[in-house]
Amino acid sequence: MWPLPKTLPDKFDLVFLDVTDQSAQRLTSFLNSNEKEPTIIAIIGYENPSVLDVIFEIGAHAVLTKPVRAAGVLSSMLMARRYQQEQQRFKKELKKVREKLDNVQKVNDAKFILMRHRGITERDAYDLIRKQAMTKRTTTTEIAQSIINAESILSKMGDT
Repeated sequence: MWPLPKTLPDKFDLVFLDVTDQSAQRLTSFLNSNEKEPTIIAIIGYENPSVLDVIFEIGAHAVLTKPVRAAGVLSSMLMARRYQQEQQRFKKELKKVREKLDNVQKVNDAKFILMRHRGITERDAYDLIRKQAMTKRTTTTEIAQSIINAESILSKMGDT
């Protein structure tokens, strides 16, 4: 489509963008106008630092140079789709790892709170959290968050 519309259409899998005379901010706002992340193939007329910077800023998955020839389009499309799918998979895995790390940190914080208040070992604190989670049929993370919240409330009550 030309000129570049304000928003990305709803149904799409792949977007070819001529980035030669476009600002990265305008292209980024266009690409972020829809929840679905497109596979982006940048089309450039020449290579220079500012054009390459735009390519990186918009997160292009492949690059084609002008004049576009049929010989390179299909392979660029396939490689761009594959690269984007791998990126999405890595983002999901990273999100899971960060959530897991956050949950481990919450359990550790709760263990230290119990250790400090009850004078018990780290293992006993964890066993106590685990036992409560099993009794209440919930996760150790939820019990840990409850302990952290309760300690926060109790410490604020002591300040007043």
